[in-house]
Formats: sequence, C-alpha cells, structure tokens
Amino acid sequence: MGRLQGKVVLVTGATSGIGKVAAEVFAAEGARVVLTGRRAAEGEAAAAAIRGAGGEALFVRTDVTAEAEVREAIQRTVSSYGALHVLFNNAGGSSNADGKVTEGSLEEFWRVIKLDLYGTFLCCRFAIPEIIRAGGGAVINNASMVGIKGEHNRDGYTAAKGGVIALTRSMAAEFVRERVRVNAIAPGAVKTERILAMIEANPAARKAVEVQPLGLIEPREIAQLAVFLASEESRSITGEVFPISGGR
Repeated sequence: MGRLQGKVVLVTGATSGIGKVAAEVFAAEGARVVLTGRRAAEGEAAAAAIRGAGGEALFVRTDVTAEAEVREAIQRTVSSYGALHVLFNNAGGSSNADGKVTEGSLEEFWRVIKLDLYGTFLCCRFAIPEIIRAGGGAVINNASMVGIKGEHNRDGYTAAKGGVIALTRSMAAEFVRERVRVNAIAPGAVKTERILAMIEANPAARKAVEVQPLGLIEPREIAQLAVFLASEESRSITGEVFPISGGR
C-alpha cells in the first residue's frame, strides 16, 4: 500500500517540471491527485498519463493569482474526491528579467510577488479550511534556496520566496492545533524546462549551476521530499524549511 493511500492531493503548477513529476509520484503512492495550471493541453495530458498508469487524477485549469479560479479548483477537488488532505504549492518561478533592486524590472518584481507569494497565499486561504474539515493534513510550499541565502541579480525572486518561507512558519504556528502541518522545500537550481531555457539564454544564469557541486537537481528529488512531508512519516514536523541545495 502506498504512503498516501486514501489521501487527496492538489498540486499547483502541475503542467510541467517539478509539479508534473510530483503529481505522478503522489499518484504512485496511492493519492488521488488534482493537477492545476494555466496550460490546459499539457495539464490534461499529464492527468491522462497518470490515469493510464493506473492512478486517479484530474486537471483543473487554474491561475493561482486569480481568486475565483483558486476557489473553483478547491471546490472541484472536494466535489470530485470528497475531501482535500494535502496542498503542494509548487506554482512559481523567476525569469532573466529579474535583477538588482536598483536596476531590475519593476514588472518582473510584481510578477514574481504575485505568482510566488500571493499565489501561495491564495491557495492556502481556500485549501486550509478544507484540510481542517478532512481532519488535518499537510501544506507543502515550494520556496527556494535564494529565500534562505541571497543571490546576485535575483532581488525580486528572493523577496517573493523569502515571503513564502516566512508565511510557511506563520501558518505552521497558526494551524498546528487544527492538525495542519505546514512546511517548505527550498531547492537550488532544478533540471526543469524553464531553468534549462534560462541558462541557455543568459550566461550569467549558468552560475546557478556552477555553485552546485552536485549539479542540477532532478525534479523527482523534490517530489520525493514532498511525499514524505505529505505522509504520516512526518506527522511531527511543521514550520520547517528543507533545503535541497545541490551542495551549494
């Protein structure tokens, strides 16, 4: 029996990269999985692949920065599967438009704040009451190593992910008596399509790999830690941040 047998898990940003792999791993561990994201074709294909492998999954097109869409995704989850036990806030990301606080794009600053921080906030706002109704469960927020230790030319993204880490600790304290555990994962550079494209387009972005002696992190490594944090194996862990740094 899988470690998440009988659990219902919602994954944001699940149309590619870490989120897609995490949805597959959650399903392989016995969870019924709701994949969300903005790209409908990719999301439907990812959910279909899980069903084809014998798992239970559905896709709900969702922009995590849109309150009505987030609310609808949570409602669809509960109406389809009867409950919600785990939220994996994975949607987010930076771009080469980020930079120093004195020079970086203001548009990029607000984009990452809205996507990474506000999107995480919104999903928790509507998911946590359902997790409480289900008798408790877990919220896992995908943060970043830059939220722990600063990095050159990433001030907007650093602010957003630092906010995610602070929010993680605050919510852990707030909801521990309702048996909702809230933890964060803080990856370094991960081998996703987005990161590979950033490295190809911007030589400066290659430093994110050069400072990781163990190289790019595989998305499955993040997913496996998320499964642990979602499972009863981590029942006494909350308010923590788990770096997966590649040795940086």
